[in-house]
Amino acid sequence: MSVQLVFGVYCIIFAFLMIGAGVYSKKWVSDASDFILAGRELSFPINTMGVAAIGFAGTTVSLECGFAILYGVKGALAWGVIYSIFGLVLYGLLFANFVRRCGAQTLPEYFEMRYNSRVRNVVAYGTIIGMCGILANNIVSLSAIVSGYVGWPTYFVMGGAFLIVIIFATLSGLWASTITDFIQVTIGTIAIPLLLILLIKKYGGIDFIASNWLTGNFMDNGIAGGSLPGMSLKYPSVLNFVLCFSSALVWGNNYYWGKLAASRNEKIAKNSFVCAGLILMFIFMIPLVMIGTYTGAAVPEVFTLAGGSIMPTAAYGVAAKMFLPLVSAFIVIGCVAASISTSSTSAMGATSTATRDIYLRTINPKADAAKSLKASKIIMFLVLIFTWVLCYFPGGPAYLFAFSNCWLVPPAILLCLGFLWPKFNSTGAFWGVICGMLTMVIFTILELTKIFVVGRFIYLAILGFVVTAVAGVIFTLLFPSSSKYYGRVDWELEPNDTNREKVELNDFDMQVLSLIRFGHQYMSDITDGLKVDSKVSTESIEKLDRGGYIKRAGKTGSRFYTFELADKAYTVLPELSPEEKEMEKDYLNGRYLNFLKAVLDSPKAVMDMIKEEKYVSLQVSSIVSHLVRRGYLAEKGLYKRQLVITEAGKEIIQKYL
Repeated sequence: MSVQLVFGVYCIIFAFLMIGAGVYSKKWVSDASDFILAGRELSFPINTMGVAAIGFAGTTVSLECGFAILYGVKGALAWGVIYSIFGLVLYGLLFANFVRRCGAQTLPEYFEMRYNSRVRNVVAYGTIIGMCGILANNIVSLSAIVSGYVGWPTYFVMGGAFLIVIIFATLSGLWASTITDFIQVTIGTIAIPLLLILLIKKYGGIDFIASNWLTGNFMDNGIAGGSLPGMSLKYPSVLNFVLCFSSALVWGNNYYWGKLAASRNEKIAKNSFVCAGLILMFIFMIPLVMIGTYTGAAVPEVFTLAGGSIMPTAAYGVAAKMFLPLVSAFIVIGCVAASISTSSTSAMGATSTATRDIYLRTINPKADAAKSLKASKIIMFLVLIFTWVLCYFPGGPAYLFAFSNCWLVPPAILLCLGFLWPKFNSTGAFWGVICGMLTMVIFTILELTKIFVVGRFIYLAILGFVVTAVAGVIFTLLFPSSSKYYGRVDWELEPNDTNREKVELNDFDMQVLSLIRFGHQYMSDITDGLKVDSKVSTESIEKLDRGGYIKRAGKTGSRFYTFELADKAYTVLPELSPEEKEMEKDYLNGRYLNFLKAVLDSPKAVMDMIKEEKYVSLQVSSIVSHLVRRGYLAEKGLYKRQLVITEAGKEIIQKYL
């Protein structure tokens, strides 16, 4: 059987699996929040596989194998380890609690909570460009590898990849991506180690590499003697991998934020990123480095560095072609899976930003669930069309990947400064991101037109990193009056009779106080429970804080979005009956008690209650998170959430029967 025929059959099977996942999960999507956030229902295994699937990308396959040939084992491992540990693991450890508790569905939405709407708008547009660029890079990398393997035209491969993503992703959004991530990581987990095992079996152990490596030192040098610089400001180097690829690619990237925000709770969010980083490093990164190393030792003459015609980044496809079509085609399908998984997640990241931060705020703020869901699907289609255009960006996949990350550097700076420095204000954030993005746009144009190639002196993303941080700090210090109240030196967390303001409360403020009264500690509970954008809940919380009705747990990190009532709140809250007061001590009210009874009764009773009360998915998430936190419910289920009443839940029901 020919390579083209075998690979074509595998592609058809793969396409049916992807589209089938979209069809199967379509019934789980009822509104835009389901489409872009999966109702905050992602379990630990699914989120772990989803995060690992993002990292297991066509870019990863190309770069890890290619860097091994260019810079040797150490140089290639540097990229993989930095991305896995400094990017995923550290991001999960630092930001999981914070992201899950703050409630923002997107990173730009958080920037309006922390700064203002101008910052949200600017970052939203830049984020869409950056994520579309990463999506395009994955498709271009995939097309190059597949085209080199079977000889199909790149435009044909590109079109097929886009068609698959358009069909399954627009059917059910993030739910489709989570199911397909599981399939794709499973394929990759088999394909990547299989290729390495076959290479070892064909050529032998490390001795083969050592004796056939053109420069003799395969650990430190590539086949042409190149080595990865450490502290160089130019791309690539260890320094810009740490500053740009770990921070921009992950910390400033909306789809990683979305994976944390969509988790069932903070523990799942954190542990899934830590485990995904370790899985990615040991199952994918290290084997891919060795695949590139074996290929560089076995056939160095085919690569451009040694006089051949093939780029080092195509090494994975070169290695696959060494074996029978039945095996090699499956190995290349592993690369296809890597690209499609990350492509669909990138598309979701751009779509969620365009939907939540642009459409539902500026185009149609009053859109109901049906209209917002329809808009999300149309936006997904438009995002993919725009990405198709980016696939023809000058410079090829390597330059496209670097360009895409430039747009994500400023959001990473704003996230870190806002997370750590209460005084950092909206003026600093706005002008920091404007200066950073304009700098990178200008120098990108100058480089593409060959007027001035900044890359000869400094990597563009590092320049943007420095400009954003310096401008942000300078404008914050120059305009201290634009800092929010909690950035003032004299602001105290504990309210008293002299350190708060007189504020007028409205009905929404009273609803917020009522939720906190019954134990909803986190901003996510309030935003989800009241079906509002984070801008609305933030304005209310800040008013209640300034008025002395609530207390924050701290000024930074996740504690900033953790609340409790101050004594003053009870002067405006309605008086409860004796039974209601007793239930308040147990963090319950009549609605939550009825929800517990429904769970004890049957899943159908729960669904009937949800329909009767007209709850949307995130309202259910708010209630469930609260009751799980209090020990009355437990969550199970690999995909959709399955609720189980605990012994404490049964006892509390008996108490109030």
